[in-house]
Amino acid sequence: MNQKKINLAIDANEANTIDRVGSNIYAFEILKAIEKLTQQDPDYHICVFLSSQPVADLPTPRAGFEYKVIGPQFLWTQFGEPIHLFLNKDQYDVFFTPGHYAPRCCPIPYVSSVMDLAFLKYPDQFQQSDLIQLKHWTSYSVKHANKVIAISSFTKADVVKTYHKNETDVVVAPPAVAEISPATTAQAKEFFKRHHIRRPYFLFIGTFQPRKNLLILVEAYEKFCRRLSSQNFGKNKRQKLLPQLVLAGKIGWLTDPIINRIKASPFLDQIILPGFVKDEIKPILYQDAVASLLVGLYEGFGIPPLESLQYGCLPIVSNVSSLPEAVGEEGILVDPKNVNDINQAMETAYQQTAKTKAIYRKKGKEQLTRFSWEKSAQIILNTIKSIIHEKA
Repeated sequence: MNQKKINLAIDANEANTIDRVGSNIYAFEILKAIEKLTQQDPDYHICVFLSSQPVADLPTPRAGFEYKVIGPQFLWTQFGEPIHLFLNKDQYDVFFTPGHYAPRCCPIPYVSSVMDLAFLKYPDQFQQSDLIQLKHWTSYSVKHANKVIAISSFTKADVVKTYHKNETDVVVAPPAVAEISPATTAQAKEFFKRHHIRRPYFLFIGTFQPRKNLLILVEAYEKFCRRLSSQNFGKNKRQKLLPQLVLAGKIGWLTDPIINRIKASPFLDQIILPGFVKDEIKPILYQDAVASLLVGLYEGFGIPPLESLQYGCLPIVSNVSSLPEAVGEEGILVDPKNVNDINQAMETAYQQTAKTKAIYRKKGKEQLTRFSWEKSAQIILNTIKSIIHEKA
């Protein structure tokens, strides 16, 4: 007996951008993995909704996988998208969004996603307009979703508790690390030279925003530098170089205190701000770093620590939210509000022997096997199928 074809609508607007961070990366990689998994599966017809033409690196359309650009762009999620769904509801069985927002009026069953609930835990760290939208749109999307995708067990627990969802209706599909073709040696040298980066250095990659805790990170780095400066390193001049602090990423929101604090640092010359880093540069940055640092106050998951493990770099991460879940036992956990704790972790990383580094690299690779974009995409497809079966 032939199984009925599943007509799946996907909101991929979050993926349809070039310089991806956080939720953009999640949406993009999940879309790629879903396209790959369904290439040989005739049971699926996938229509990907966008508010503008697809960027070049989105999956190539094919039979059973198409793009549909829907207008108008203004309030697209709550206006253009639902109008299309209402007018064409017989064409789709399930709607899936890899982001927080589903149409307020959705005429078909849908699966929504949640990265984290930081906007409820730290509302003062968001711009007012973003906060209002996140609070109200996420609440509606989650409460009315047939199923919810959470990117970590930590986020799942938060969603269940906050929105009173049944545990069985919230499914964990975590991020992973994509394979990246690294930059050439010449490109890497040019990047390091242009931004005055030299070894040794500590590395942060992420969007500049309050909950990334960069004020505390800079303070911990300064304490580390003062302590290092006071020690006697002997005759080896290379050891006299203070490790730099490379803070790479987009400038986000409410960043004036962070930028002003960096400018006021007595170690300003050692703090490097290269801006957004393209994927091909990341492997080299991680490989040459003393350690990576993600000591944020609240993370839904944290892709940078996984990237750090992928490229053999020790991650120093907060001991709160989902970060322990991401790194397992293969990183150094710190209290994000304790400067001394972060400073001590930096000292530990700086003093690592080659043998210790090799052990971390091996364990890090083992930790990474727990995460795969295809595994998570398959979890999402299985969740969508379960809704179809419930309808039948």
